[in-house]
Amino acid sequence: MTAIALGAAILAPGLAEAQAPQFFRIGTGGAGGTYFPIGGIIATGISNPPGSRPCDKGGACGVPGLVAIVQSSDGSVGNINAVNSGQMESGIAQSDVTHWAYTGTGLFEGRPKVETLRVIANLFPEHIQVFAKGTGGVTSIEQLKGKKVNYGPPASGTLVGARLFFEVYGLKEKVDVQPEFLNPQPAADRIRDGQLDAAFLIAGTPTAALVELASTVGMTLLPVEGAMREKVLKAIPFWSETTIPAGTYKGIDKEIPTVAVGAWWVTNNKQSEDTVYKVTEALWNKNTRELLDNGHAKGKAILRDNAVKGVSIPFHPGAEKYYKEVGLLK
Repeated sequence: MTAIALGAAILAPGLAEAQAPQFFRIGTGGAGGTYFPIGGIIATGISNPPGSRPCDKGGACGVPGLVAIVQSSDGSVGNINAVNSGQMESGIAQSDVTHWAYTGTGLFEGRPKVETLRVIANLFPEHIQVFAKGTGGVTSIEQLKGKKVNYGPPASGTLVGARLFFEVYGLKEKVDVQPEFLNPQPAADRIRDGQLDAAFLIAGTPTAALVELASTVGMTLLPVEGAMREKVLKAIPFWSETTIPAGTYKGIDKEIPTVAVGAWWVTNNKQSEDTVYKVTEALWNKNTRELLDNGHAKGKAILRDNAVKGVSIPFHPGAEKYYKEVGLLK
């Protein structure tokens, strides 16, 4: 895994000795997806390294002494495992995968419950995006039978979702479709080069890998609609009906019906109440708001008023304390 420390400052020797930084890792996903850039923005917002200039003088406005680090990973399942084991202090994960892990249901049926998980915030909706080359001739999901299709990398929520999704469509893995297990950018590259017919992705829009594909060789987004959409939603209750707006990607000039799932920022119950309270407070301060609004198109969808909506497992006590203070929780 790669790690990028964000919001770092040059420390004055005396201050560095007086106050050691507290590191707070955020597990994200591949660089071509949405978790990685959003995690980077959040890390910048909540960081305030020792020796930083005060917030009111143009410096960092995060948690004093805290240095947040964004780490790329395969995605939801990997992040949940890392948070549970203590390899990372926090991570972004799909709501369905998180709920299944906590309750020992769904994907985690028969496995030990990951009862250490706690939520910091519901962040944004992730769209199910099934995409192909604009000139590849594939215009519907049903046409993927006999094709090479990317399911997503191991330990990702995308892979979990792909298997559930294509099962609803009656497309059996390794029987009806030839699966690949790549991150978004390599998958888009192979579609561009004709080595892959299509790819399944769960990510906030616009997604960097898809932006590049659409702007170079063109891209087709395959709709999830009608009776099949209803079957998908019945089979996967955590998913909801939505659309990808026209103009999200170059050449996509009409609204594309699909489905979506929430992305949660999670931590474990071993993190101190004080740290998570301050991290939650910093997530929703004016400085982070500005970073989110200007740093990524999906950042505008990350709203404090939605932070507790749809959350089905416990909040971390620090986050819960903050949301009660601002009236979002009773």
